[in-house]
Amino acid sequence: MAIFDSLSDRLSASLKKITGKATLSENNIAETLREVRMALLDADVALPVVKHFVEQVKQRAIGKEVSASLNPGQQFLKIVQSELETMMGGENAALDLAAQPPAVVLMAGLQGAGKTTSAAKLARYLAEREKKKVMLVSVDIYRPAAIEQLQRLSDEVGATFFPSSVDQQPSAIVEAALAEARTQFFDVVIVDTAGRLHVDGEMMAEIKAVHAVAKPVETLFVIDAMIGQDAVNTASAFNEALPLTGVVLTKVDGDTRGGAALSVRHVTGKPVKFLGVGEKVDALEPFHPERIASRILGMGDVLSLIEEVERKVDRKKADQLAQKVIKGKSFDLEDLRDQLQQMQNLGGMAGMLEKMPGMGNMSQALEKSNAGAQFGKMEVIINSMTPAERRNPDILNGSRKRRITVGSGTTIQDLNRLLKQHKQMAKMMKKMKGKGMQQMMRGMGGMLGQGGMPGGGSMPGGGLPPKGFGGF
Repeated sequence: MAIFDSLSDRLSASLKKITGKATLSENNIAETLREVRMALLDADVALPVVKHFVEQVKQRAIGKEVSASLNPGQQFLKIVQSELETMMGGENAALDLAAQPPAVVLMAGLQGAGKTTSAAKLARYLAEREKKKVMLVSVDIYRPAAIEQLQRLSDEVGATFFPSSVDQQPSAIVEAALAEARTQFFDVVIVDTAGRLHVDGEMMAEIKAVHAVAKPVETLFVIDAMIGQDAVNTASAFNEALPLTGVVLTKVDGDTRGGAALSVRHVTGKPVKFLGVGEKVDALEPFHPERIASRILGMGDVLSLIEEVERKVDRKKADQLAQKVIKGKSFDLEDLRDQLQQMQNLGGMAGMLEKMPGMGNMSQALEKSNAGAQFGKMEVIINSMTPAERRNPDILNGSRKRRITVGSGTTIQDLNRLLKQHKQMAKMMKKMKGKGMQQMMRGMGGMLGQGGMPGGGSMPGGGLPPKGFGGF
């Protein structure tokens, strides 16, 4: 996640100076807080939020909380982490859908903020993770394309779409959708409202009327994280007109500063409930302030990684590979392709590393080296082979290699590099057969317990990338 990258670098550098100190004085606390203040302002955090945060940290750091501690520097870091969490809301604010079905969720926001996509992502999230039967309906009668987009996305996420048209009134559409949802026993109805390019009286009057008919249990304001403090100002304007229950921050994968995420709770009093972290329909994450604070301070986010692995790794394939290794069978190119696909499901190697404690810099370096594209190239090469070639790469002669490189749009050097790396992995796997595999698994468990990187950089399913892996 690109969000907070630059802030994380700045804060880590500032806090490193103070965490090693045996004693803390008002002078070195003040000096560090000056740097923290500048880092937050540069990250586009709203000024009142920065002032409040710095004052809170200062009061706690100069008080007994630090002076009574055996390790003042570490204690100071804990105070900063705690105040970051408080600034963002303390803990995850889940959707409250405890209502007579159907529970209505109203999506509000400006045009272009990503309301329609967020509505579909939320439908998928509720269906997959909370096993809800979800209906989607659009009341954006000004843009036929928005209605068509929601219909297309509904099909993609497996939700039911309630049809609407531009000649209907928004309130009438909602009434009809709710009547249908009751008879068909839907758990949740998500209403996608019309947006405007800016806040205006007509828009607010219309959305208030829709709100009165829908009686939503959740009114979520969708904002684009990349517009920084403007996002927070817009949220405040909507908050005055509508009883908002939470915020969905979109496009956070393109925002390296994170000012909106850090400011919106303090300014509006409403929690950030979800982050939109990409264009795919599964790219929606619950917002956990404690995990975000940990990530900002370079401590990783192992809990989110574990949840992601639980959800996205194909257990059957992982078990099959583990059994194959234990029995000493060869690790072929189909196994390698499975590993690459599983890793992509987890956001690529960089996405995994940034959630590991102390691995943020390595994650950024990997992203700059464009490793994701290299892994994609490897997969294309493997896909251009026949099943027999994937299972036994030793049969690849000159003519076969030429056919594969032409079919994949790559070079002989690319193919040879892939084969060399596969050979290294296969050799490593061979060493791990039988008890070796069990010892490796035990070692992984030990490293996880110490907050280290599982398996010294293991790939999903137990494979270990060799030195220089993906270095096309």
